[in-house]
Amino acid sequence: MQNLLKPPITSGGSFGPLSPYINAYLVRIKEQGYAVGSINEQLRVLKRFGRWLKRKGHEVAGLNEGITRDFLGRIKRSYSDGYATPALRRLLSVLRQIGAAPEAETAPPSPTEQLTCSYGRFLLQERNLAAQSVKRLRSVAGRFLAETFGADPLNLSRLTAPDVTAFVQQQAPRHPSSCRNLVGGTRSFLRYLHYKGLVHTDLSLAVPKVANWALSTLPKHLPAVQVQKVLRDCDRTTGLGRRNYAILLLLARLGLRAGEVVRLDLEDIDWENARIKVCGKGQQWAQLPLPADAARAIGSYLRRDRPRCACRRVFIRHHAPIQGLHRNSIANIVRDALANAGIVSARKGGHLLRHSLATEMLRRGASIDEIGEVLRHKCPESTAIYAKVDLKSLRALALPWPGGAR
Repeated sequence: MQNLLKPPITSGGSFGPLSPYINAYLVRIKEQGYAVGSINEQLRVLKRFGRWLKRKGHEVAGLNEGITRDFLGRIKRSYSDGYATPALRRLLSVLRQIGAAPEAETAPPSPTEQLTCSYGRFLLQERNLAAQSVKRLRSVAGRFLAETFGADPLNLSRLTAPDVTAFVQQQAPRHPSSCRNLVGGTRSFLRYLHYKGLVHTDLSLAVPKVANWALSTLPKHLPAVQVQKVLRDCDRTTGLGRRNYAILLLLARLGLRAGEVVRLDLEDIDWENARIKVCGKGQQWAQLPLPADAARAIGSYLRRDRPRCACRRVFIRHHAPIQGLHRNSIANIVRDALANAGIVSARKGGHLLRHSLATEMLRRGASIDEIGEVLRHKCPESTAIYAKVDLKSLRALALPWPGGAR
């Protein structure tokens, strides 16, 4: 790799005014794990950009997003779509980090942004909500303001109950859980406006309720034999497959949530005592036993396949930029594992294996309290839905059908 990178570095003024900063750029992309071919393509972009800067008389000290957009508008679309746009974005980040280019100019926040930022700080500091919950609630608040006022000035005093009802009717999606998030977020924001004295009436009372009855559905799950097939058919001949196998074992054996898997750090594994420390909902930490097969799979992945990087997450992307996984990656891993095993399921996310673990525990005689302890539920109601899966016990409670029919 070093031989491939030296020619561009020592090529004098071929990068124009960017020449003194190419080594810093190379250090960054090498840390992020880019392949040699990708690195050379990025350098080709920067060489072209540097020559264009020289022709236009631009200095590095004045680089900003406007100049890079001007350059991107003058090159081929395929070039821009491939390497140019991310390479120039990364270049600006490197130059600003070392103080060679000015910080990005930010437009003054709009009244809507100021209000939602204030709302977000309130949720973090006064309500002590998790950052992910704050992000979701701020998104709902922003949608409500945009839908209600559009391009008009933010005149909160003219908000009415019909405005609230119209927003929910227009925005509420069909999925019940998403609809609950929408109306819950709308109520929270309207209560905040009333609490701060920005509106004189508590309009949260005007938010329509969602018709979603408790325990109205059964948890989607796989039989134990199908869970074993998913694990058995996972391809462990590649580093990526071995990583995914370790993740699937944590989902199937411990019932971890997707976010708990991606937040797992190297320091969270206690190898001597076969335990892991998990950060769950509400930033609640829990110590869990590490099953032997999961420990072997994680250990094999760490020794053989995990990319070298500064990130402390256990599970790492295998493609640049090298960093921890996103929670959506877990759903993709489960979906691909189901397809590979030839199993059709209505649900394909990480929670499928969590539900499957709870259902199998119930079938083997575990109590609802024991299942709630394993799944780390805060309230019994969260676990009660699994009682509906125990059809054998429920049959004994069923009343006989009138007339003797079965």
